[in-house]
Amino acid sequence: MPSYLALKHLHLTAVVLSIALFALRGGWMLMDSPHLRRRWVRIVPHLVDTVLLGSAIGLTLILQQYPFVNSWLTAKVLALIVYILLGHIALKRGSTRTIRAVAGIAALAVFGYIVSVALTHSPLGFLAGW
Repeated sequence: MPSYLALKHLHLTAVVLSIALFALRGGWMLMDSPHLRRRWVRIVPHLVDTVLLGSAIGLTLILQQYPFVNSWLTAKVLALIVYILLGHIALKRGSTRTIRAVAGIAALAVFGYIVSVALTHSPLGFLAGW
């Protein structure tokens, strides 16, 4: 069980760092900040997200709960794909600042959904209790 707890804490830490870095980069993008061109800003988020994905895979193996077998994990994986696409639009591909801002807000909403699914173990997320 100690390896599970360590992996869970690593995963949760990576979740917090990942969303914090996304929000920071989104804010800098909206302000057209030169900070976005710093080397660490282009590297660290990818490292954090790699740790996040690796710890998620490790947790699925330890818990023996898998996407496309467990509906809540399937919902998380599908929502993760939507989050990545929206994040890509928000930080790189949006043609206007308005499109980027809307995509960023939508990405944050999807992130909230992913967290709610993780907490409730239901594809309905926080709506599961209603």
